[in-house]
Amino acid sequence: MNAPAAVRLEAVARRYDSPAGPVRAVDGVSLAIEAGSSLAVTGPSGCGKSTLLGLIGGLERPSAGRVWIGDVEVSGLGEAERARLRRSALGFVFQSDNLQPFLTAAENVALQLALSGSADGYGRCAELLEGLRVADQAHKLPDQLSGGQRQRVAVARALVHRPRLILADEPTGSLDADSAAAVCDVLLAAQRELGATLVVVTHDDAVARRLDRVVGLRDGRLDA
Repeated sequence: MNAPAAVRLEAVARRYDSPAGPVRAVDGVSLAIEAGSSLAVTGPSGCGKSTLLGLIGGLERPSAGRVWIGDVEVSGLGEAERARLRRSALGFVFQSDNLQPFLTAAENVALQLALSGSADGYGRCAELLEGLRVADQAHKLPDQLSGGQRQRVAVARALVHRPRLILADEPTGSLDADSAAAVCDVLLAAQRELGATLVVVTHDDAVARRLDRVVGLRDGRLDA
């Protein structure tokens, strides 16, 4: 996937069974995201935002409907094919940093390069860690970092292989205002540099206002 990645969802739904009965986490969402643009997805907790992001990124398959990234129908791929797509073309920032505990900050970032088969080296890692104000923490293990520092390392890991689509789930949720602004700066700068598409799930109005477009989700459906 060498071009900026447009995203298209067509009547996408994700349903789960629970002891209380069926749950419609995402319910008939149709959405088009222009290649190279940025989109904020907002809404109350439990409205399906994270599930929607996972469906876009191929972490889950929809119960109904179809999802495209560029000209690839992600919803039609098998698990192994979706994993290859995620490693090569997508960058994820999760609510939990998911850093490997026995690797340093720099090694956690470099691991993504190895997984994606990139020819880049530690220079790219150092550049991102510097931009996120954690270059002086590069040789520390995750349990030696604060929560905010860990999240910034996770952002660097998501961007280091130059993805065409960046998916961020509450990337500033654990950060103070200055750190949140720095993370948003780096995400938007990476989007411009790479020509990538950026989708951010956020409760932070200051973050949402900086993106090209905002959509709201409520009870698994887009707000009218």
